[in-house]
Amino acid sequence: MSLLQYVQKLYSLDTLDPRFTASYKAPANANNNRQLDPAKPSTKEAETDARQQDGNRSAALQDAASPSLWRTSEFYIYYVVFLVCVPLMFKAVYDVSKPSHPSYQKYADLLSPGWIPGRMVDNSDDQYSTFRDNIPYMFILVVIHPLLRKLYESIYSLKDTSQTISIPKEQKSGSTLPHELAEARMNRRVTFDLYFGLIFLCALHGFSAFKVLLILYTNFLIAKRVRRQYVTAATWVFNIGILFANELGKGYRYSAIAAAVLPWPTTRDASVDGKAGTNWGSTLDAYGGLVPRWEILFNITVLRLISFNLDYAWSLDRGGSSPVEKKQLDVANLSERERVDTPARHQDYSFRNYLAFILYSPLYLTGPIITFNDYISQARYTLRSVTTGRTVLYGVRFLICLLTMEVMLHFIYAVAISKAQPAWEVYTPFQLSMLGYFNLHIIWLKLLLPWRFFRFWALLDGIDPPENMVRCMSDNYSTLAFWRGWHRSLNRWIVRYLYIPLGGSGGSQTRGKWGKARAALNFMTVFMFVAFWHDIQLRLLMWGWLISLFVLPEVLASFLFPKKKWQNHKTAYRWICGVGAVGNILMMMAANLVGFAVGLDGLQGLVHGIVGTYSGLVFLATACAALFVGAQIMFETREQELRQGIKMKC
Repeated sequence: MSLLQYVQKLYSLDTLDPRFTASYKAPANANNNRQLDPAKPSTKEAETDARQQDGNRSAALQDAASPSLWRTSEFYIYYVVFLVCVPLMFKAVYDVSKPSHPSYQKYADLLSPGWIPGRMVDNSDDQYSTFRDNIPYMFILVVIHPLLRKLYESIYSLKDTSQTISIPKEQKSGSTLPHELAEARMNRRVTFDLYFGLIFLCALHGFSAFKVLLILYTNFLIAKRVRRQYVTAATWVFNIGILFANELGKGYRYSAIAAAVLPWPTTRDASVDGKAGTNWGSTLDAYGGLVPRWEILFNITVLRLISFNLDYAWSLDRGGSSPVEKKQLDVANLSERERVDTPARHQDYSFRNYLAFILYSPLYLTGPIITFNDYISQARYTLRSVTTGRTVLYGVRFLICLLTMEVMLHFIYAVAISKAQPAWEVYTPFQLSMLGYFNLHIIWLKLLLPWRFFRFWALLDGIDPPENMVRCMSDNYSTLAFWRGWHRSLNRWIVRYLYIPLGGSGGSQTRGKWGKARAALNFMTVFMFVAFWHDIQLRLLMWGWLISLFVLPEVLASFLFPKKKWQNHKTAYRWICGVGAVGNILMMMAANLVGFAVGLDGLQGLVHGIVGTYSGLVFLATACAALFVGAQIMFETREQELRQGIKMKC
């Protein structure tokens, strides 16, 4: 394989997440497949039918795609714009990060010694610095965890069968295991996940692990003990209440609990020097593990709690009917939608499986999020997408992203500058816009890196969760599509457990004036939940409102300029969409700067510095023209994907 071919494979969509590609959707090879039900069509017939369906879908997408524009004179002009603008963008923000810049001393104390000679590193972001400082220890954990699993499986291997529980090499691509082996594999995986997860939880949170377990047990009782018609409401009320209680109670410190609950004086109420005393609760608080503030990381756990309860409740609605038998599905080769929608067996919704799912170590801290049904399905059968070659490529891609972040933090101090709140008037409009732009890129990378690291860990362990970031931040022009690709597993979770149960955006219930109003209310409810879920702060609530507001122009434009009416004027329509895309990009940048970077006051300072002068207005017009060029490249990128039979919807 040549270097160019390797790079193409490294950055292929199949390496990032094969859920979008035909190679993942196609059934397993007929020679490696064992039939579970003789009444079903033969494997060869099923393979032929599935390939024909995939081929028809791909052909339909290819027919709908426009002819390539990559080698047209219009796009050659765009290439020149890229060659000129991109280096200038980096230079602008690099210049303001030099020690010779007038504002350097205002944020110099936020910088740390770096490993690149002659450069400091901007490690001032508290969220990312925690991840960055613990990378060596996490890599050790990633090595130890799979080795311990192999040791566990070798010690407790079945003695009454000549086959191992893990899928044999010749069947290791999602092929069908006998029922007994699949059950044994699931039981072993879940048992190991439970024991390792409990140890991992105690190491992370120390004695606070008991608080976490108490919440988990209470949520499980809601699913099992509350009457079916009240489970959904009770689950949502309890878990949203936990989000608020965790914030207000600051993690329920044992010292505060002891002082409030015990009616008699505690062990030491006051020290000799008259300072505030300590009690047994303070002693427990002192052993808070590696991450004493457990409540900060608990938000992602709440999603899994809701997933289990609702998956279990919906499984009860199906009664004794099994979609697997009704649709004659091959349980070892289910699609992602089938794994998510197909309920697990009734006995699978046990407390052991519940705890193992909630505490699954590779995904416990940050996700990506998988549903309970999907977890149990993958515990029984390894997906065909989990291969050594693809996992290695994914790991290489993660390391490249990590190196990119390191270089940016050593040469671009956008985060430290924004935290120092300098006098914005010392920067030119171009420099101000680039500070905002690269600030957003660093936010994107600081989220991408933990998500990809923990997904890489899960892939090494044989579980394939969805990729959270499927496009670069700069490759987005649609507000609606942006949220399908940004934190994608959360988006899919929200669609399944919140948006569709509320009524979604279509169907008979959303027709007419009141129906449209209800659809808009559902959309706002979703973003209000997402804002509160991230953190209970006013600026994130404002972010949710802004996102809901900024979606309206795109929806309105889609009604005013329907694509089907412009089939004979495709170039004009593409340019009109480009103008709209520029507005969308500016609004998305503004909303995310408010929610995750500089806040409303910081945004006002940036905007005033950019448009407050005549030169700033000229720059804004020039920047809009550059964004228009970028939008045209984005349009053509998606058309190229359609020509390859791929539609990512983001």
